[in-house]
Amino acid sequence: MFEALSGKLNGVFDRLRRRGALTEDNVSEALREVRIALLEADVALPVVKDLVNKVRERAVGQEVIRSVSPAQQVIKIVNDCLVEALGGGEGVEHTPGLNLNAAAPIAILMIGLQGSGKTTTSGKIALRLRGRDKKKVLLASLDVHRPAAQLQLETLAKQAGVTSLPIIAGQTPLQIAARAMQVARGELYDVVILDTAGRLSIDEALMAEVAEVKAATKPHESLLVVDAMTGQDAVNTARIFNERVGLTGIVMTRVDGDARGGAALSMRAVTGAPIKLLGAGEKLDALEDFHPDRIAGRILGMGDIVSLVERAAETIDKAEAEKLAAKMQKGQFDLEDYASQLKQIGKMGSLSGILGMLPGIGKIKSQIEDANLDNTVLKRQAAIIGSMTPKERRNPEILKASRKRRIAAGSGSTVQDVNRLLKQFDDMSAMMKRMNKLGQKGLMRGGLGALLPGAGGKRPF
Repeated sequence: MFEALSGKLNGVFDRLRRRGALTEDNVSEALREVRIALLEADVALPVVKDLVNKVRERAVGQEVIRSVSPAQQVIKIVNDCLVEALGGGEGVEHTPGLNLNAAAPIAILMIGLQGSGKTTTSGKIALRLRGRDKKKVLLASLDVHRPAAQLQLETLAKQAGVTSLPIIAGQTPLQIAARAMQVARGELYDVVILDTAGRLSIDEALMAEVAEVKAATKPHESLLVVDAMTGQDAVNTARIFNERVGLTGIVMTRVDGDARGGAALSMRAVTGAPIKLLGAGEKLDALEDFHPDRIAGRILGMGDIVSLVERAAETIDKAEAEKLAAKMQKGQFDLEDYASQLKQIGKMGSLSGILGMLPGIGKIKSQIEDANLDNTVLKRQAAIIGSMTPKERRNPEILKASRKRRIAAGSGSTVQDVNRLLKQFDDMSAMMKRMNKLGQKGLMRGGLGALLPGAGGKRPF
């Protein structure tokens, strides 16, 4: 979502780094470029003015101009100001995710315009609460206006492994909400997610309906779901809903798209309501907690290693990983294990999204996109391995010309693709055998150079 903004800001900072010593004129010139970059990213003008003024006040001072690395100091100041704009910073209490500190059943009211992804987000939250927080969840659709809206939520509930409130034709949204809370109390549900109806635009009927349901159910969380792709329209929608109904948090959807990112930077400052969750895909598990400091790091090209590690911890099968580690230590890594690794990577999301969390990756983003890794390499490799027999996967050395032709035909690839995969696998196997041969002490003495092809367990230099 922040690619364009990140690229422009990093261009400004690269020019600052090349200058060495900085003057006030250098800082002012850089801030003019930062201001333009923020405006082009669709950040609200008052937010841009406030952010740039804060950076100028802190950056134009003797402690920055005379510091050992003035450019790095300016970057740190911009980072701190971005974190504050996103709702974080020193002295600000920011609890990521939903607030579940209340007596059961906890009501979560989902609010938003039609097409913002509200119903899908309700399913995502239900899956997260059931899986990660071990909560008993009830989903209830209050949308009696959109055809099949209640059936859609019922389908999502089945996919998430939670209960959906049985549909009774003819009931009003208020009656459905009251029945949902009654069922939740009677059957000891921990959380009730109330998915309200949306409209194509804000109108008095929508506001009255949402306000009526909120007054009756007294939800602990009132979450507005907004589409990041709509830019400043999303900010205006959030402001109006907050003024008329009152919000405890915001969920931004489609942050994996090519939105310019201005809505996220403007949302907290304009509404005062924190962004709590980010929807980064269509799958039910594509939901992330919002961390101001981590998002600021992504914008400035510093990466987000913490989120990457957390995602890996949530998706990777621990038992499978331990089993694979034991095989690697014995030098018994085969193509079935390689296929298992490809599957684990796939669970973590798109490869470009994973790489985007690594520091400095923005500078080679175009090369990654040109390589089309998500849609070609990994899927093709998985298909190639899937076209092999179990014997071939365990013993790749038996793969001769005729077998390779059969595998290529079966996987819709070429013999060259098969050879490329086998070469990568051979290189990986050779490295693992050297690791096993050297042992921990040998690796400590020889370093990474000892693992390079042709090193023979010794330093190649």
